[in-house]
Amino acid sequence: MKVAVISDIHDNLTNLKKCLDWCVHNDIKEIICCGDVCNNETIGAIADNFFHVVHLVAGNMEIYDKKETTKYHNINFLGRYGIVKIDGRQIGVCHEPWFAQKIQEETKCDIIFYGHTHKPWEETKAGVRMINPGTLGGVFQKATFAVWNTNDDSVELKILEKL
Repeated sequence: MKVAVISDIHDNLTNLKKCLDWCVHNDIKEIICCGDVCNNETIGAIADNFFHVVHLVAGNMEIYDKKETTKYHNINFLGRYGIVKIDGRQIGVCHEPWFAQKIQEETKCDIIFYGHTHKPWEETKAGVRMINPGTLGGVFQKATFAVWNTNDDSVELKILEKL
């Protein structure tokens, strides 16, 4: 199964639409959103343009009303950080990387996806893969997102301008 991992949209609806269109046409089954969506309109754009499950954590720049997430059947709002099970794996999701420690205290994860730095990055800490998909909003870096393939555990970085 293919899962898109997005973060740091910062209300860039043009980039979000391009990414979601790509997801729909490339058999993406779920989305993990690592925060900094920002406003209610952007939450609605995600929910209305991607019909599968979207696992969402809050970032440090959110101005949307948390109740807004309950309006959509496909938004799985996890709060500031959370753990989801995808294809039999425990997946940690947070915005700021320092929440990864809290996640690891709660459960052993296979992968932790995070955002906040806007820099695409992968490393292993304490035996856990830590992956940042960069910034979909294109703030301070090129607009990027990641695609995690649960079948072979590969993660591919997508540069939005090259799609």
